[in-house]
Amino acid sequence: MDEMTTSSSSAAVDDDETPGGTPEPADGIREPEDPGADAPGGRDRTIRGAALLATLIALPVTLLVAVLAFAKLSPDAPAAAPSPSATTSRAQSSTPVEMAAPALAARPATVCRALVSQLPQTIRDLAQRPVTAGPEQNAAYGDPALTVTCGGTEPTVPATDEVWRVNSVCWHPVEQGDATVLTTVDRETPVTVTIPNSYQQPLQWAAPISSTIVATVPSGGAVPAGCRG
Repeated sequence: MDEMTTSSSSAAVDDDETPGGTPEPADGIREPEDPGADAPGGRDRTIRGAALLATLIALPVTLLVAVLAFAKLSPDAPAAAPSPSATTSRAQSSTPVEMAAPALAARPATVCRALVSQLPQTIRDLAQRPVTAGPEQNAAYGDPALTVTCGGTEPTVPATDEVWRVNSVCWHPVEQGDATVLTTVDRETPVTVTIPNSYQQPLQWAAPISSTIVATVPSGGAVPAGCRG
């Protein structure tokens, strides 16, 4: 009798245990297991992953804010400087410049027409002006007028006089009143440029005219020693 009672009690105890040896709750309801309870390392990885994701999202936003702030605080770009080739002409009269136009032989007339047709519309900041006579052999620029005359008699240059070579053209200078008169001495047909003294450094004004003379007026005549190179 006692032996049977002991066996029943042992079976009851076995029914309350799970196969793994874990006691069954008294009410028969088992709480769900916490998946992270037995794996603390997994929870740490989850936290680090979330932090990394937040950093990756915040970084572009921070950079964008910094760029916008810099653009707002930086000064405006400076305006483009005007082109050095753009020059403004001086204020000047449009009245035709009084000039003589002596008759020329056929060859000099042809050479002079070629020269005048190729002269620039401006010399430095002096714009070309009309002339009263001989537009095929004369030209004028600015106010007071700088004049260009083609044709005439080749000048005689004393051995002691100074000659200037500008852009492959030899000029003989003579001071006349309030102007410097330059005449070529190495060309088939002489060209004379009269430069008012108000325009300083006359050689600078002769330079662009010299380039046109080289292209249109053949060299010739008795070239002074100072111009032989």
